[in-house]
This record gives sequence, C-alpha cells and structure tokens, in this order.
Amino acid sequence: MQDLQRVMNALGYHFHNPALLRQALTHPSMKENNNQRLEFLGDAVLQFIMSDILYTNHPKDQEGNLTHLRALLVCEDALSPVAQSLGLGQALLMDHGEELTGGREKPSVLCDVMEAVLAAVYLDGGLEEARKIIVRFWPKPEDVHRPMQDAKSRLQEFLQQDGSTFPVYEIIGVSGPQHDPKFEASVSHNGSVLGHGFGRTKKEAEKAAALDALKALGDLPS
Repeated sequence: MQDLQRVMNALGYHFHNPALLRQALTHPSMKENNNQRLEFLGDAVLQFIMSDILYTNHPKDQEGNLTHLRALLVCEDALSPVAQSLGLGQALLMDHGEELTGGREKPSVLCDVMEAVLAAVYLDGGLEEARKIIVRFWPKPEDVHRPMQDAKSRLQEFLQQDGSTFPVYEIIGVSGPQHDPKFEASVSHNGSVLGHGFGRTKKEAEKAAALDALKALGDLPS
C-alpha cells in the first residue's frame, strides 16, 4: 500500500479504486491479475490523446509530420524515462527471477507499466485525467533521443530514391521466456535480405533491422 501511495503522490492523482493501480503495477511474471490487459488499453489511450494534442498544437503540420511526432512521443525511449521518473520500476510487483535479471530497469518493462498506469488512470478518472498525466510528464518531441526511431522511414526513403519498391519486414525468430521475449526481424528488398535486428518487441526488432540495413548500405556510420 505504501508503494501505491508513493506512485499516486508522484502522479498527482488519487485513485478512487486503488486496485486498478495495483494491477497496473503487477508484472506479467506474477501471472494472475497482471498488467498486460491494461497495457493494451493504455497504448490506445496514449495514441489517441497524443494525436489530439499534436493536432491541436501543430495546426500547420500535415499528416506525415504529425505521425512522425507522435511516433517519437509514444515510443519506448519516451515512455521509459517518464516511468523511471515516477518510480514505477521500484513499485512493480514481480517475481524474484525477473528482479534478478534487472527487470525493474528494463526500458521495455518500464514502457509497459507506463502504458498500464495510463490505462488505470483513464478507467478510474476518465480521459481528461489521463491527459493531465501526459501533459504534465511527457517530453517534447525535440527532447526525445531516438536513434532507431527514423530508421524504417529513412531506409524507405533511401530505397525509393529511384522509385523502387518498399522494404519488407519479417519476424524470423522468437526466444526467451513468454513474459520477456526477444524477437529477431529481417528486412529485405526485391528479394534480397538487407539487414537483421533484435528487440524486445516486434517493432523494436524491425527498427533494429532497418538500422542494420542502413549501415550495410553505407547510409549510416557503423
């Protein structure tokens, strides 16, 4: 209960139903009543609110740039520092094995719990309360350092300079435990594999593959 109160104080939001916050802070390694469903909902809540904020605050930007800005602000590199600043990693309920492998500091875990907490706030207090959390704690697009964020779009632009076809991404392997998988992706173009990459999510693995391809094509330093 002490951890729940500490998180509520950090958020500046008091839960009417603290059980929602407890579930948001329960890692999948705990099996029962974990935060995976809330994470699913929180991703959608974040996408919608961030889209609305960017649409309102950037009236002259077209769809492409708005999409780029949103991608910067809903990615792991944006969410995990926010979760860390709120002390969510320390408040997580997880099994001993996950804790021994540094689960409280893993960016992917912090990203997931941040989405789950947003969902919990939304269910407890509504969309406006979730928006307040995002407005209060989220970085600005220019403050997010995302070395792989633009890799997929950059690779696409590089390959289409001569009107060529789109690159094709494929998940070719999954390893690790079910609650903390590691994905392997490949990216190919006109039937030729250009790069491989690994990540804790499919999207992260695809971005790593794009980055690998860009290095191989000489469009990025090694």
